[in-house]
Amino acid sequence: MTIHKFKTNAKCGGCVAAIGAALEKNGVAMGAWSLDLTGPDKVLTVESDLTAADIVRIVAEAGFRAELLER
Repeated sequence: MTIHKFKTNAKCGGCVAAIGAALEKNGVAMGAWSLDLTGPDKVLTVESDLTAADIVRIVAEAGFRAELLER
């Protein structure tokens, strides 16, 4: 499994719930992702076998933006 981090445009708990539901629908287990709304980048961390491109697509389908952060 790989850990990816993304800058997002999430703003509230509802955004977190929508992104989480989309990730879980696509096989990312609860507890294998987190979204930190406290920082300016609103960082989404995902531990999964999905590619970064897959995660960006899933987040976009949920109505949000995700940009892979450099390691």
